[in-house]
Amino acid sequence: MSLSTVPPGPRGHFLLGSLPEVRRDVLAFLSACAREYGDVVRYRIPGAAAYLINHPDLIENVLVHQYRHFVKGRIYRATRQALGNGLLTSDGETWQRQRLLVQPAFHHERITAYADHAVTETEQLVGRWNDGDTIDIHAEMKRLTLQVAAKSLFGASLSTETQTVETAMRVVLEQFNARMNTALLIPEKIPTRGNLRLQSAVRLLESTVHKIIEERRAGNLDRGDLLSMLLNARDESGNPLSERELRDEVLTLIIAGHDTTALALSWSFYLLARNPAIEATLREELQTALGGRPPSTEDLPRLHYAEMVIKESLRLYPTAWGISRVATNDLEIGGYTVPSGASIVMSQWVMQRDPRYFESPLEFRPGRWETEQAKSLPRFAYFPFGGGPRRCIGHAFAWMEAILVLAAILPRVRFTLLADHPVEAVPSFTLYPRHGIKMAVTKQ
Repeated sequence: MSLSTVPPGPRGHFLLGSLPEVRRDVLAFLSACAREYGDVVRYRIPGAAAYLINHPDLIENVLVHQYRHFVKGRIYRATRQALGNGLLTSDGETWQRQRLLVQPAFHHERITAYADHAVTETEQLVGRWNDGDTIDIHAEMKRLTLQVAAKSLFGASLSTETQTVETAMRVVLEQFNARMNTALLIPEKIPTRGNLRLQSAVRLLESTVHKIIEERRAGNLDRGDLLSMLLNARDESGNPLSERELRDEVLTLIIAGHDTTALALSWSFYLLARNPAIEATLREELQTALGGRPPSTEDLPRLHYAEMVIKESLRLYPTAWGISRVATNDLEIGGYTVPSGASIVMSQWVMQRDPRYFESPLEFRPGRWETEQAKSLPRFAYFPFGGGPRRCIGHAFAWMEAILVLAAILPRVRFTLLADHPVEAVPSFTLYPRHGIKMAVTKQ
């Protein structure tokens, strides 16, 4: 079969290509491309051609079968000033070495042990809310999951640094977003206002990371958690991780270890508040399964509807709204020749709202996951945590934490969305609510 070299796609501006549309609303642009041009779409951005892949089999081919022919895309390279060359941003042998070091911390027995931290911290958070309070549920979930990640993975408390860390993270995400939406990446060493803000935020995050590491070293304790594993790790020559390597891994896992779960919970509470019948069904399950007591990992098999709520929330509002890779050599995708250096884009936002695979795709329907259609879904019609060897290493931790936090909060609190508060999903490094999600609290 002879391959065509150019898939269909938007013509775009003669100089800027499709960059104006991408900057205006990347989710709408990608969705429109998929509807109009099909499973493989080519569009131009300055300096590169991009190929949007919109079929589960083709996505599986890229992420699983041919993953060795790709490296991380531009969005990940733009994060390296903050995250360094940790597990999220590295490639090749460096990534493989890091994955082997970190993987044991996410074995089933260990993540089960993390559950107590999640429930305890949630109980304390709910205790601080008063009847009639107005809260930003996204801000509250970020603080909660940051503390859970710090305690579970590193045995550290960030109670006094939470606000500082969150402020620094917000600056980092804002700068990531700005770098993603520009035609020309300004070198990080040039002292622009954005680069200076980013450098200041990174220094704050680094100081927190160094504090965690030094406190553990001073105590000289092996607690069996991830930080102990990293401090005791040795390569084939018997050398420990360098200070930079330790910094990159700890910082990466603090950020990635809380942001995904915080957003999954935030969007879940938002969708439940908009769908009271679904919320009522969930409350019935929690009352039957828990009888008013806090949840534990032993309850997870009985929290089936809670799991479906989280699953459906991640379908409609995937934390990772898109994945990008760069081809390292010419290859074939969907009958087309994709040249070396081309960007490959796969969007959870697009695929998980595709009517070919999800009936009434824009509706929040947790019960859909019990249908025969859902049970026969192609593997990559739904992939909120990515897939293949580079699937999110903490996906099982995130699932467990999200279900337990949901189950710990909902029996004690009812949330009501503020009618005049706008809720807008913004595709930055993750899919976050631009203005937060303001809720009124009613204690049960």
